[in-house]
Amino acid sequence: MSRGWILALACLLGSGDVTGEVIHREKSLYQNIEIQQKGDDRCLVFAVRRDDRRQSCFDTENPDRVVFSYVRMTFGGLLLQPNPSSILIVGLGGGTLPTALNQLYPKAQIDVVEIDAAVVRVAEGFFNFKANDQLNVAVQDARVFIKRATRLGSQYDLVILDAFTGEYIPEHLMTREFLEETRSVLSEGGVLVANTFSSSKLYDYESNTYRAVFNDFFNFKLPASGNRVIIARPAGLPNRQTLETNARALAPGLKRFGVAIESFPRYLNTRADWDQTAPILTDQFSPANLLKNR
Repeated sequence: MSRGWILALACLLGSGDVTGEVIHREKSLYQNIEIQQKGDDRCLVFAVRRDDRRQSCFDTENPDRVVFSYVRMTFGGLLLQPNPSSILIVGLGGGTLPTALNQLYPKAQIDVVEIDAAVVRVAEGFFNFKANDQLNVAVQDARVFIKRATRLGSQYDLVILDAFTGEYIPEHLMTREFLEETRSVLSEGGVLVANTFSSSKLYDYESNTYRAVFNDFFNFKLPASGNRVIIARPAGLPNRQTLETNARALAPGLKRFGVAIESFPRYLNTRADWDQTAPILTDQFSPANLLKNR
């Protein structure tokens, strides 16, 4: 993998190098894992290279606070589906997102898919993550989980794709076929949210792939964030007035997490800011590791 590609992901995966004290280290089947503590921030790091970045952070003094802007941005999906009763999250990290959604929607059924059992263990041991009757974790490849969910007829009101290693999104979770499978488990009015790239040539390929499957989608970027969040709804996108109305209703509940959702609607747009001639990513063509930073 090229250094340019790694640099492209740096903005997405965290801000700055981690210099905290290492309080836990282990090697899983998939990656080297470290837990680092600096002040009140406890961070999960997939330690792959010298320029390792934080994957997930937890404020030990204020556990409700969502530390990373990209995690806060994923709550933007609630603007299109403010009352989900079933939620699927691909990628656990430290468990910040599913924990917050479980608190917001205690009656909702939340399924989390995480391929690495070691990540589940450290989330439970160091980040206060706990499964319960409404919050389940499956240690499984997300592609396999969603294929089985399709056969079982499972439906989700909200699907959040947040599967990252220390360097990239797995290629088989970026293709048209995978997105079509994911679309098939969305309920009527269901919403897909994907935490993904804001730069690199992959941006063009990925954007065209999402458009091929979902038609229009919201391209969500914040000025202070180095990543983007894609928000798609097969049933069609709401107008600005609906987004703002939902934001006002959601704001009180999200305040405890530090999510300023009332500021989100003006940053959601459908303008194509990518090369629309770039090829679509497929199971036969997904050269993510070859696409360098711009």
